[in-house]
Amino acid sequence: MQPSADSLHLGNFAGALLQWRELQKTYDAVYCVVDLHAITVPQDPAVLARNTRKTAAQYIAAGIDPNQAVLFVQSHVPQHPQLAWVLNTITAFGEASRMTQFKDKTQKQGTDVASVGLFTYPILQAADILLYDAAIVPVGEDQRQHIELTRDLAGRFNQRFGQTFVEPEVRILDQAAKIYDLQHPTSKMSKSGESPQGIVWLLDEPSIIAKKIKQAVTDTDTEVRFDPTAKPGVSNLLTLYTLATGKTMEQAEQDFSGGGYGPLKGAVGEAVVAMVEPIRVKTLELLDDPAELDRLLAVGAEKAEAIADQTLTRVYSNIGFLKPGGVRREQR
Repeated sequence: MQPSADSLHLGNFAGALLQWRELQKTYDAVYCVVDLHAITVPQDPAVLARNTRKTAAQYIAAGIDPNQAVLFVQSHVPQHPQLAWVLNTITAFGEASRMTQFKDKTQKQGTDVASVGLFTYPILQAADILLYDAAIVPVGEDQRQHIELTRDLAGRFNQRFGQTFVEPEVRILDQAAKIYDLQHPTSKMSKSGESPQGIVWLLDEPSIIAKKIKQAVTDTDTEVRFDPTAKPGVSNLLTLYTLATGKTMEQAEQDFSGGGYGPLKGAVGEAVVAMVEPIRVKTLELLDDPAELDRLLAVGAEKAEAIADQTLTRVYSNIGFLKPGGVRREQR
């Protein structure tokens, strides 16, 4: 995830972090804070540095274990932009132009203000993946096209220059716990949401979380049931309740049968606070010791670079680059 906000939100937690936490138990998992991607739009340097630490701290506080997974900051591993440049040269302009995320963003902002970095974002993302011989890439549905591009680039390079890359499989993350904006419950929760009252940040104070949930949009009916089409606001609250308590949706509906929206919002607020508050506290503890946090990230970067350097050496050798001094690079 990009360090482009002061805090991660419940959508990030439910849609990614919870599943990343489980994947690290059965896979050699590699997770990073993608600060290189964050600068495709204007950034304040001091804010970017602060948010990068905060994002890494929230990864750890939410359950990503630096001793179990490789956790690092993207810009700490120089092989990412180095491989991205090579992949740029085998990516067709029309191919990059078809990326829907770029088209969506430029429709809002206009192409005159969009950076070349934003245009080539998916190619850097491909480098992020291919450097680590990734077997699977867990992403949301909106990133499927980027992973398909990654597979295409890996296959194209392999065909032209010999077997070099693993072609990764996409794993679409479970959407059962997709979290929607509290004020606009037909739109997913996003840092770019229309109203700050619609977003529950992981670093929100408990009283703020409770207030946001109390003010969540529902509907004129008072029946509590899961019906995303007819009752998106209530359904979103029920999803939050199941996420925070571990109960099934059927159990959640039974808990609030005949009770109206007041008891629902109160219980959801309590459950979400109980789930999020330990993450907030742990994050603040990590941020209180930036030297230790930086040490953990440095260890992760060293592990990541050891893997990435082997891949880049293979790429450079296969493409025909010379080592410094004039000898062709040899694979390690």
